[in-house]
Amino acid sequence: MSLTEIDLHQELKKYFGFSQFKGLQEQVITSIVKGKDTFVVMPTGGGKSLCYQLPALIADGTAIVVSPLIALMKNQVDAIRGISSEHGVAHVLNSSLNKTEVKQVKEDISNGITKLLYVAPESLTKEDYVEFLRGQTVSFLAIDEAHCISEWGHDFRPEYRNLRSIIKRIGDNIPIIALTATATPKVQEDILKNLGITDAKTFKASFNRPNLYYEVRPKTKNVDADIIRFVKQNEGKSGIIYCLSRKKVEELAQTLQVNGISAVPYHAGLEAKTRSRHQDMFLMEDIDVVVATIAFGMGIDKPDVRFVIHHDIPKSIESYYQETGRAGRDGGEGHCLAFYSYKDIEKLEKFMSGKPVAEQEIGHALLQEIVAYAETSISRRKFILHYFGEEFDQETGEGGTMDDNVRYPKKQVEAKDEVALLLKTVKETKELYKAKDLVKTLQGKANAIISSHRTDEHPLFGKGSYKDSKFWMALIRQALVQGYLKKDIETYGVIKVTPEGEKYLQEPSSFMMTEDHIFDSTTEAVPSASKKTGGAVDQQLVKMLKDLRKKIAKKMELPPFVIFQDPSLEDMALKYPVSIKELENIFGVGEGKAKKYGKDFVELIERYVEENDITRPDDLVVKSTGANSALKLYIIQNVDRKLPLDDIASAKGMTMDEFIKEMEAIVYSGTKLNIDYYLQDILDEDQQEEIHEYFLEAENDKIDDALEEFDGDYDDEELRLYRIKFISEVAN
Repeated sequence: MSLTEIDLHQELKKYFGFSQFKGLQEQVITSIVKGKDTFVVMPTGGGKSLCYQLPALIADGTAIVVSPLIALMKNQVDAIRGISSEHGVAHVLNSSLNKTEVKQVKEDISNGITKLLYVAPESLTKEDYVEFLRGQTVSFLAIDEAHCISEWGHDFRPEYRNLRSIIKRIGDNIPIIALTATATPKVQEDILKNLGITDAKTFKASFNRPNLYYEVRPKTKNVDADIIRFVKQNEGKSGIIYCLSRKKVEELAQTLQVNGISAVPYHAGLEAKTRSRHQDMFLMEDIDVVVATIAFGMGIDKPDVRFVIHHDIPKSIESYYQETGRAGRDGGEGHCLAFYSYKDIEKLEKFMSGKPVAEQEIGHALLQEIVAYAETSISRRKFILHYFGEEFDQETGEGGTMDDNVRYPKKQVEAKDEVALLLKTVKETKELYKAKDLVKTLQGKANAIISSHRTDEHPLFGKGSYKDSKFWMALIRQALVQGYLKKDIETYGVIKVTPEGEKYLQEPSSFMMTEDHIFDSTTEAVPSASKKTGGAVDQQLVKMLKDLRKKIAKKMELPPFVIFQDPSLEDMALKYPVSIKELENIFGVGEGKAKKYGKDFVELIERYVEENDITRPDDLVVKSTGANSALKLYIIQNVDRKLPLDDIASAKGMTMDEFIKEMEAIVYSGTKLNIDYYLQDILDEDQQEEIHEYFLEAENDKIDDALEEFDGDYDDEELRLYRIKFISEVAN
């Protein structure tokens, strides 16, 4: 093919109607047209598909495109058929076809009509397909989503590993083009090695998406309300909300609908018809929001998605990058909001426990990266780009201020001596340890690994005990991004010193370290409020509400938390309820509680709103779905019937922990639950009296404090169950 540059522009106009190539497209296409092996790393939305579609349309013969998803192939085939008068210009060859359809595909290829043949890697292992393709003119072979080749890639597919030998059987000199939208340096190396194209011409576009705003918020018990608030503040805009489980997808979609948001669920468990209907509703803008598992979005080409919310943190930075990359593809605004709690990470680790050890090691290493991303206080954009092997200068780089950490910077402290100590420790312990064991070494806490290397006898052991483990973890992350340390991927994340780090050790200079975010259980129940989206908790009102609570508690001779818990007061200071009816919708307050204690509180809030001329946010009252109240009713009725609590829990498929949470929500919102019949079996009278006395005099109702007070006499479950009885009798 001798095609000049002008030809390419003409062909682009002729087939696709564009007069200009985007980014690296033209260079990539020129390389393919010249028959060279080519490797393309181009972020989602960069125009990857056109890189092989245009050369396929202008070359002799048929281009084979290997793609992992049937839905993705179908979308692309429809798009290509749309720009050509020949229906057979593009075909799919996979398990969804019947014999007649397969015959038609083969005929169109033999007659030179088909320019693009989309296949799943599995189809290429079929003997008769390979035999047939050997006799045809194949212009080149494109491998889309090439990161599936690498077990370090986020969608590893074993069948992708055999592509090289299959290609060899179809023809010896077929040019190969591999394309991926996310690949760390390690994954890129894997792809080239496995396909045997280590001398391929590599084109790597920048991973920076300057129009995306990255934000991470603590995930509270109130996360659904936080999401509703965010979506309502972005009314009329298209958004995707990702959840890990199908159950959560269904629940959240229902909660959004009840609160007047047009949303639909999308996951692999829905019927195919429903799935494609929901997808079309989203594309055609009949609805604003789709709540989905990660099954959604592969090949979704909606340019104006304005926000992507992660209800649960994903398993890797690649997944996170790919999912957030569905926002703002048209270059307009894109808000990427993730809710993070370390509990979610622990859940993901549990899921991995049944897998082979090597796979678990990789999974853990990828999870630690996402933890580091969520907890870091440096520029999130810089962190992501560093992960993909790209340098980013926050001062001059495009989109430098587009993340919560840069906009609302945290305090910085000088850590010159600590960095020197850290680097020295890595070197002197022979670069043997991963971050966790390194921190233990610095703090002087031996474990089996440390003792086996006799590091606990080293003079540096415990030299960093004057700082806590969170500090050292944060410093390791920042030294990695700074380039003083590196993680050795081959050994699943062992930390080593780089030449830059060696230089720093020779002459240490100032190192301003940013303190990490702390997402611990104390942030759990507080409704989060972001500076960016308004709706912040009114601290002055919180103080007044606490004073009022204290006064009432004194009068009634009760601990203050019995009246209303702190999160409830904070929610009142966010939503300003001025009637008993509105108070019932506040977090942790139900009808019973609102009627019993509410009068003084609403009067105070009403006065405060008037005196300070406050505009009340009406849309901040979040309704719960009927499903939730049906469960509450079920629990109340069965406790009344004195059924064993563990039986009620297992009948609803709940763990005891989940079940106790539901009972807590019931009593904290003012409904009585009499669980005496169950408590008698686990606590005798004296024990009950002792715990009762404790809660009567306690400052707060935190279980951690109670556990500390009783120093192992009672476990978490016993104390929580007694607290339910206490609140039920004393408060309701």
